[in-house]
Amino acid sequence: MARLNVNPTRMVLTSLKKRLKVAVKGHKMLKDKRDELMKRFLELARENKALRERVEAHIGDVYSNFVIASAVMSSEVLEEALMYPKQGVTIEVGKKNVMSVNVPVFDFKTTTSDTANIYPYGFANTSAELDSAIENLSSIFPELLKLAAVEKEVQLLAAEIEKTRRRVNALEYVMIPQFEETIKYIQMKLDENERGNQTRLMKVKDMMVQQAIEEKQERTKAAFDEYVNR
Repeated sequence: MARLNVNPTRMVLTSLKKRLKVAVKGHKMLKDKRDELMKRFLELARENKALRERVEAHIGDVYSNFVIASAVMSSEVLEEALMYPKQGVTIEVGKKNVMSVNVPVFDFKTTTSDTANIYPYGFANTSAELDSAIENLSSIFPELLKLAAVEKEVQLLAAEIEKTRRRVNALEYVMIPQFEETIKYIQMKLDENERGNQTRLMKVKDMMVQQAIEEKQERTKAAFDEYVNR
């Protein structure tokens, strides 16, 4: 792993140790976040599967009823019956925060207070299968809306998991090893400089001791010569 291009000083070493500590803490937090996101994602995936199967089964019934209705009714009568809808809905979009991810929340309101008032035609010239198709569509609408919200949440969580995974890998395999390698290099350089300074100090001390010994010997010799010449 390539180390960072920095000056091997104690100030840089202290700074890198702090950054390494923050990186390790951030790595742990991101791993915890990734694990929680995965747990939530798997729960939603199971919920989404069950909800989709239920919705598709209901929609299959609706299609079957429409096919039968179109077979027993003329196309003109069928088109006339469905030309002017009697009930309408207004979609309200909100959001909620799931592990720092804003996911949509859908709700709806009907245009009339009577939610059972859904048939835009009289019952004299229409078939029971058309009534069943309209009723099934009305009953499945809340689950369709929920399915849309769940699938969107699954998509957003999947994107957030991938982003978090890349960050975890970047910290684990790039940044943290770089910090550790650089700290090791700076520490080695500082120890090497410390040993060099220690060696120089010892040499200077030896030179000073030797000079002191020589000066003492010269003073002793001078005193002896003076005593002899008296």
